[in-house]
Formats: sequence, C-alpha cells, structure tokens
Amino acid sequence: MSRLFNFSAGPGALPLPVLEQAAAELVDFRGAGMSLLEMSHRGAIYDAVHRECVADLRALLGASEDHALIFMGGGGRTQFALVPTNLRPTGSATYADTGSWSSGAISEARKLGAAHTAWSSAESGYDRVPGPGELAVPPDAAYLHYTSNNTIYGTQYQYVPESGTVPLVCDMSSDILSRPVDVARYGLIYAGAQKNLGPAGVTLVVIRRDLLERSRAELPQMWSYKAVAAKDSMLNTPPVYAIYMVGLVAKHLLAQGGAAGIATLNERKAARIYAVIDGSAFWRGHAQPSSRSLMNVTFRSPSAELDARFVKEANAAGLVGLKGHASVGGLRASLYNSVPDAAAVALAEFMTQFERRAG
Repeated sequence: MSRLFNFSAGPGALPLPVLEQAAAELVDFRGAGMSLLEMSHRGAIYDAVHRECVADLRALLGASEDHALIFMGGGGRTQFALVPTNLRPTGSATYADTGSWSSGAISEARKLGAAHTAWSSAESGYDRVPGPGELAVPPDAAYLHYTSNNTIYGTQYQYVPESGTVPLVCDMSSDILSRPVDVARYGLIYAGAQKNLGPAGVTLVVIRRDLLERSRAELPQMWSYKAVAAKDSMLNTPPVYAIYMVGLVAKHLLAQGGAAGIATLNERKAARIYAVIDGSAFWRGHAQPSSRSLMNVTFRSPSAELDARFVKEANAAGLVGLKGHASVGGLRASLYNSVPDAAAVALAEFMTQFERRAG
C-alpha cells in the first residue's frame, strides 16, 4: 500500500510505526491470548499500559507531581463547560478570543456564569493573537483561559501569557507536545488527543493539584476533576484503546528527542510552506507573521475556483486534507507532529508547480 500524505486538521496523521505496532498487537495483545479491547480495565495488563502512558506523558511534559494527569471523554468541547464548572465556583473568568474554539469556550462558560472577554481579534478576521502585555487580567478572576493554537485561522501563541496569581488555563488540543511547555506555569491544560497525541476518543487534562479542591462536592462525579483524579481516570471504564494508542505515540515522541526534538522538525516543516507563500505573489497567507501557526498553515490562491482546483489536483497527487475549514474556505495544511518532513517537502514543491501552471 502506498500511504498518502495526510494534512487533515483532525483526526490528524499518526506515526506509521505506531500504526504498525497497534496492528500487530490488536488480536493477541503481547501474548495475552486476547485483544486489549476485550480486557478488563481493572486487570494487571491494562493497568500497566495506563500507568506507563501517564509516566511517559509526564516525562514529555516535564510535569512534576504538583500536577495530576487525567483522561476524560468528550473532547475539548466538553472541557469548555467543565473548566468553568470546576474552577469558577463564584465570580468571573477571563478569556482571550482568538478564533472559533476560544469563542466556543466563552459561549459555554457564559451559560454557566460570568465570563469576561479580555481581548479579541474577531474584527480583523482572527488573523492574530494578542502580543505580550495586551491581555489585561483582573486580579480577582477565577482563571485566564486561552487557546494556544487556532486550527481554523492558522494562528498560534509563541509565548505564554502572563496571568499573575490568576490560574492560567490553556486549550492545547492542536499543539500539545509540538514544542516544550513549562507546565509549572499552568493551572490547567486540556487537549483532545486527535491531532498530536493519538486517535479521537480521549482528552488529556493536566491540572494543578491544589485546583482540584475547587471541584464542588455536589458536582456529578463524571463532571468533577477531583473525583476523576481520585480514581486515576478509572471512575468509569476509560477509553482503553485510545489511551493505549496515546501511550504508543508518547514512546514514539520520546524516541524523537521529546518535545524539543519534535519542535525542531515542526519548525522546519512550517518554514518550508511559509517560504513558498512569502516568496510568491500568487499565494496569500491569512495569519499575521508574528502569530503564524506551526501546526496549521492557512492560505489562499487568487480565487475560490483555483482553491478548489488546487485541492482536486493535490488529492490526485496523494496530498490530502488541504481544503480549508468550511466556515472560512481557502486552504489549510496541518503539520502536526506525525506529519513527516517529506510531506512538507512534497507540498512545497506541489504549490510551486501549481503556481506555474495556474498563475
């Protein structure tokens, strides 16, 4: 089989060695006589898989025991509601609005209480994130929430916002472990797995242990970070196979030099595509250069008709997933951790050739 180069925004590409190992272990898991999909999550075999995954993620993140790592379901959208439910027992929360996902988080938070938008780039078409010092955080805010990478508009923070004594909360669903992160600066990080960590079906939550005490006793158990953490993410049957896959991806990332090693690769991949855009009058990028994402490169040709032609011809050439989000159109190349450098090389060459043919 000839594998395609997958630039999909999510679920995103997975490392080929991980897929091959998962395929080899699917029916008979490491000589156990049955699939991991069939085993009790309370058994010794899965327990070892679970704990090894947590340990490898902790190593990749550089997270101390001051933070708990828990697995939950429902993706990032569920966290939009669970963050305010758990961390804002009273008062108001503060948000930065840099795109569809952050505005979705704000909308959910407002259904449950007070939420203040400290900064927004909506009027400029979400073409940038705030620069250092542009976010004013009230000292009595329950937390400051931001989305580190914006898949639809192709923007990304290249720094960690200052929040003072206010807990910093980040939706890292589309760039977690794409570069080193100082977990100690965060009160809470959450990330759906389906872009950089593994398959859809599990969400990683990294929460400072003192913040677990904000989870009120009257919350339904499955909504409570404190209750889920107390049971090591096994309050209910966890998504065992998705967690197993995350564990395989974590080991693969460790073998690539961890977050620092993969960051070098990600910078190189994005630089290849941005070089084509910047060196051409044909292509037009959406994000302002200081806010450009290394994960999602958003761009356009001179017309919607040419965009559609580009997608069609790219698909025929084995470059798939390049159509922009339905809400904004245009084109988008997602360059997550598992997208190989060869894919970025091929895309850059194809863009150059397409411009010669169509420009």
